[in-house]
Amino acid sequence: MKRMEKILLARQLDGILVSSSANMRSSVGFRGEGIIFVSRNRPLVFTDSRYTIAAKEECPEADVIQYKKNIYESWLTELLERLGREAVVGMSIGFEDETMTVQTYQTIHALLKKHELENMTLVPLHKQLDQLRQVKTEQELLDIEKAEQIGDSAFARIVDKIRDSRSQGVNITEKQVAAYLEFYMKEMGAEGTSFDTIAASGIHSSMPHAIPTDKVLEEGDFLTMDFGCRVNGYCSDMTRTVVIGKAGERQREIYDVVLRAQTAAIQAVKPGIKGCEVDAVARNIIREAGYGDCFGHSLGHSVGLMIHETPCFSPKDETVLEPGMVITVEPGIYVEGFGGVRIEDVVAVTEDGCRNLTHSPKGLMELT
Repeated sequence: MKRMEKILLARQLDGILVSSSANMRSSVGFRGEGIIFVSRNRPLVFTDSRYTIAAKEECPEADVIQYKKNIYESWLTELLERLGREAVVGMSIGFEDETMTVQTYQTIHALLKKHELENMTLVPLHKQLDQLRQVKTEQELLDIEKAEQIGDSAFARIVDKIRDSRSQGVNITEKQVAAYLEFYMKEMGAEGTSFDTIAASGIHSSMPHAIPTDKVLEEGDFLTMDFGCRVNGYCSDMTRTVVIGKAGERQREIYDVVLRAQTAAIQAVKPGIKGCEVDAVARNIIREAGYGDCFGHSLGHSVGLMIHETPCFSPKDETVLEPGMVITVEPGIYVEGFGGVRIEDVVAVTEDGCRNLTHSPKGLMELT
């Protein structure tokens, strides 16, 4: 709440209409569906009967209003009843223009006209609310680290599972690998996954966001596994690439380049450096090795209540890193028709560098 108060003052707003799930949870702790109105007075949570009781428990410092027909009609009516028409007419209200739909925006304007409140100003906030979540609190860091620890354990278990299957002559598919990873994470206490699990083998590993298929893991395949889970709403993310059986010479070469790029990038992370500068460290190593055209995505993204937050490690991100920011470091090389490698850790920026929250081994694993 205090972080939002800074935006109220800086933008000279009378209130902020919060509609995205991450910012509703971040501001008052609400995990259901609805909207929140934040002002200099007590916050207002608008939701329906499915979430009213939960909202009262989750948001003790807010007033919970149950709407029946239109949530924005309820919001305007509540403001008029609490503050009076004279106070509401000239209000300046911030809103999340990057998540609000055009239809919702039009609905609000129609309601303003209906209530003769055309002078109320809606101010787009762009990414300002999201930016409030860039620097994590100690509790948020603990939740992310716990989620990452669950991911580490799930990786160790899937490696054992694949080895056991191979020793018993039992085929295992990409879909099964993804399913086992998700089961392991939930069994160890995760609320759910952070995103759809990726398990891509053979030439499928050349697709950064491949969808798991019924393809059986085969001798000589790269297997890239990208997965994460949620603890108290906070996401983890990690990627490991292994080889089924023995690695070939080119596989070793590509893996070594990616590992060197990731190691150097992590060493570069510290307060005061820009996201684009960290990205350049890894990208230059991959380019100098002759694989520049095979690394098309950004080096990393922040994680939190959402799996993709800001800032990023990308060629265009000028954000200066601060202690408490949590960002992935995930370089990759993807060779069409051959396969690909990605290695991903989550790091937390500290006062003098960074702390790696991911502890799974990164040396090339050959699952024989």
